Amino acid sequence: MSAQASSSRRAVEEDDIQGLLRFGYRKLTQASFLLMRVRNAASARAWLATCPVGSARELSPPPRTVLQVAISCPGLRALGMREDAVQGFSREFIAGMSSDDSRSRRLGDLGANAPRHWQWGGRPDAVPHVLLMLYAVPGELDALQRQVLDQCAPGFTLAACLDTSDMDGVEPFGFVDGISQPGLDWQRQRPARDRQVLDYSNLSCLGEFLLGYPNEYGEYTDRPLLQHERDPAGILPRAEESPQLADLGRNGSYLVLRQLRQDVGGFWRFVDAAAGGDPARREQLASAMVGRGRDGLPLVDDAGASIEGERDPINSFTFDEDPRGERCPIGAHIRRSNPRNADLPAGGRGPVSKLIRTLGFDAQALALDRVSSTRFHRLLRRGREYGDGLTMEQALAGETGGDHGTGLHFICLGASIARQFEFVQGAWIAGTHFGGLHDESDPLLGTRLPGPDGVRTDGFSIPSEGGCDVRLSGLPQFVQVMGGAYFFLPGIRALRFIAKEQ
Repeated sequence: MSAQASSSRRAVEEDDIQGLLRFGYRKLTQASFLLMRVRNAASARAWLATCPVGSARELSPPPRTVLQVAISCPGLRALGMREDAVQGFSREFIAGMSSDDSRSRRLGDLGANAPRHWQWGGRPDAVPHVLLMLYAVPGELDALQRQVLDQCAPGFTLAACLDTSDMDGVEPFGFVDGISQPGLDWQRQRPARDRQVLDYSNLSCLGEFLLGYPNEYGEYTDRPLLQHERDPAGILPRAEESPQLADLGRNGSYLVLRQLRQDVGGFWRFVDAAAGGDPARREQLASAMVGRGRDGLPLVDDAGASIEGERDPINSFTFDEDPRGERCPIGAHIRRSNPRNADLPAGGRGPVSKLIRTLGFDAQALALDRVSSTRFHRLLRRGREYGDGLTMEQALAGETGGDHGTGLHFICLGASIARQFEFVQGAWIAGTHFGGLHDESDPLLGTRLPGPDGVRTDGFSIPSEGGCDVRLSGLPQFVQVMGGAYFFLPGIRALRFIAKEQ
């Protein structure tokens, strides 16, 4: 429904939003993710009705421990939610991440990544019902985890505990991580209407990540809206665009969790071999595949440019001045995951120039107009590393990082699983035609399996200024999916409502 249908703009209800969306809890460096299955619905609901969930309100001093709760679609049913309310959620959430071969193909969950190989989430009986996310300052996580498990034991069984590691802001391959995150319009100053945006913006409408608020299209994303008699006690907030309806989605978000195991040794051995053992060339090739140096600095020339009045040497840049990818290759990981483009290719700002580009008469602009506008596909990432970190030198020496491996518990939040996570993962990361490429997938996350047409996808091209592209071939698979599921991160009032729903 259009945002124009709403006659008022309510303030953001920080007390009703789970704090993960706003804070990320990076300063709480210890974390664990508990995958739970409901064994007694009444007892499970009783615990969910009172469990201490951290909110998005600023606290001083900040909390030392935090609990966050997310629920899968099978979990909602196991807790006793009525089917008419369940059907109000998105089709992707209801179906689940591992629901069908078509979805697996689009997400690149093939070969070693196929759900049948997953440690959890790959079968209906292996999908967690509830995800409990625990965050703590050093030394306090174990006590928090024991307390939570003891309290919820009557209603839940623990299916798996996903431990995390504090790698001090560096992901397992050795690159600074978590740099590029969208800014959320918490003050609701961004116009809630669909319009053309001619410059890349890092600021997103709140409705891109929180249900119940207008998104970048100027619309309210579909979510469960209930008649008044379903919530006579007024536990739920009312829908902004339809105040007569109780809004089960408002202040909630969809949460995607994927366990990604990273072959750190395989990555650095491949790059070292491609570089002929030359340390400087090895760094160049690894940085080209990522799109940044290991220190996080981007490869483009305009790093540190002003984006919306802000200058940040690590995150303030676009790819407008590097159309061929001579600085940052077109297929580099950061370019695929966030192309930093606007609704139209770069060009003059006058009405004639805009018309020419819109109609496709500008050949240079037309050549660049191969990637969907970034602002409709942003992800808010909240992942954590796991396992023992390896330096490049240790990886090259053959060390493995322990029996359980190392990798990333990838977590992202968004109001639309299809338009955000599934689009980015399918069209940009796993897609072999991104930006005009024809036989490459993401150099870090790709499966290297041939496409449906039999064309190989194990290459990576690095354009050279005034010369032939440098071509890497025979890339092995560096990242394997070990598990995954879709969850709903409800608003706190919605969580209490779910705990009473029967």
